Amino acid sequence: MIPTRSNQPRLKLDRKKCRGRNIVECCIGWLKCCRRVATRYEKLASHYLGLVKLAIIQRCLRLLVHPSGRA
Repeated sequence: MIPTRSNQPRLKLDRKKCRGRNIVECCIGWLKCCRRVATRYEKLASHYLGLVKLAIIQRCLRLLVHPSGRA
């Protein structure tokens, strides 16, 4: 949620939307750890999507092996 100016009325915080946004931001942060995905070497969108899927699978497998998520 973007902070408002002092002369604008305060917006109500929607916790459900904030939680969803946090999940998306964490996922993007994990994907940026994969150098090939972050720099996007692939020219075709279908190849890039495949790499994104592989990176997500790799992350899920890593979380299954190391539940703390630190490896």
